[in-house]
Amino acid sequence: MTGVLHGRAAIVTGGATGIGLGITRRLLADGASVLVGALGDVELKGALDALRADGHEAAGFVGNLSEQGRAEELLATAVAAFGAVDILVNNAGGGVIRPTLEHTEETLRATIDNNLWTTIRCTLALLPHMSANGYGRIVNIGAESVRNGLTDHAMYNAAKGGVHAMCSALAREFAHAGITVNTVAPSYVETPEITAAVAAGKFGDGFLRMLDRATELIPMARPGTVADVAGAVAYLAGPDAGFVTGQVISVNGGSSMG
Repeated sequence: MTGVLHGRAAIVTGGATGIGLGITRRLLADGASVLVGALGDVELKGALDALRADGHEAAGFVGNLSEQGRAEELLATAVAAFGAVDILVNNAGGGVIRPTLEHTEETLRATIDNNLWTTIRCTLALLPHMSANGYGRIVNIGAESVRNGLTDHAMYNAAKGGVHAMCSALAREFAHAGITVNTVAPSYVETPEITAAVAAGKFGDGFLRMLDRATELIPMARPGTVADVAGAVAYLAGPDAGFVTGQVISVNGGSSMG
């Protein structure tokens, strides 16, 4: 398959569902080889089967990337499949969204582990590999709520804010090695999983009010789509963004500007 990413290999963490699966689909459509990182065997199989139905083949890895050593295993799996890795999309995440004082030690740890530690560990694992090859594109998935202070997101923002904060320093430190580091910060994105959960009545009134508020903050008067986010990631992973680094790119319908 030809495309702007033909000959490039990518890892997409959390790439089996939601925004991650959309990113995986877009990178494959642009010609990249992709390894999909997932937390469980069932979700990975579902993603690989869906991609195969679309006419794409992808490699897979199952593991909790917040755990020490897992990111190195992820890299080894990708190198075995592709020979090298050019693109890392740090998409794995998912916080416990609740009022600040309702958090517990367990929910705090889960929020920080899922969003910040996964990004740190995968980035640290990939940087020596990319530096040795003289080329790399690291794209983190951050959050618009870091800027707009969305209700009940304070602890989630602490984790995603760490992802935002390390972007510019890493970009400066590794620019000489041919590596760019950028962050895509989406506003509320209506994934297929959220749509299905709302339809099934799985969310409480408080969470539904938060989703309504998130949409009200967007001047375009709609949630983002998975394709909106995937398009920004594909740009930053591709050749047209070779001179773009250290940036937080908001994909937010105008919910914050400037």
